Amino acid sequence: MTLITHLPPPSAPQASIGRTHCTSGKSPSLVGLLRLLAFSDLHTDLGRASRLVERAGEVDVVIGAGDFASVHEGLEATIDALSAIDAPTILVPGNNETVDALRAAAAGWEAATVLHGEGTEIDGTAFWGLGAGIPVTPWDWSFDLDEDAAAEALAGCPEDGVLVVHSPPKGHCDVSGSGEHLGSEAILRAIEESEPRLAVCGHIHESWGAESRIGPTEVFNLGPDGRLLEF
Repeated sequence: MTLITHLPPPSAPQASIGRTHCTSGKSPSLVGLLRLLAFSDLHTDLGRASRLVERAGEVDVVIGAGDFASVHEGLEATIDALSAIDAPTILVPGNNETVDALRAAAAGWEAATVLHGEGTEIDGTAFWGLGAGIPVTPWDWSFDLDEDAAAEALAGCPEDGVLVVHSPPKGHCDVSGSGEHLGSEAILRAIEESEPRLAVCGHIHESWGAESRIGPTEVFNLGPDGRLLEF
């Protein structure tokens, strides 16, 4: 049985990550490795959602790093398509859906946990999640946080865990089509201070598939096709 423990919020291709860890849930294909399937930015692509469901049977934990909808449309259909996944699943909102809308859409999905400025623990591995566009985007429809609000929401990020964010850290996996670095200073500082083992993000489409490192932390911008990660 997979043990999921919720951590309270603060008062306010395939890669191997770090050291190995055993899970007491579904047996991974390689003994001692926790297998993750992580993706972002589906934007209502039901075909990709179906393929992710098929691949989820091979892993211990699934991560969806936001933007299931497109400008607040199609969220329910996308989550419904993903809800066939029965592995423990961590979701954070992107900037294309609000956290309240995501919680409502995923309410009937027993395997899913929505995180936004809060954490959970799965078989001894700590996960902390924060969604939204960070920093604030130029679009009036976007679900965003400013850097100060993001820093407060990241205060409980655990050391040696997994950080799931929609927006990338500043200067890492965040290059736009025009060559600008659009990531978050607050997320960068949180990673530097707490040193999670792994940080996954999305949001900047032109950087899908990008990898980086901040101290001991591996950083991946995921994209909608999903990525298998092991540690």
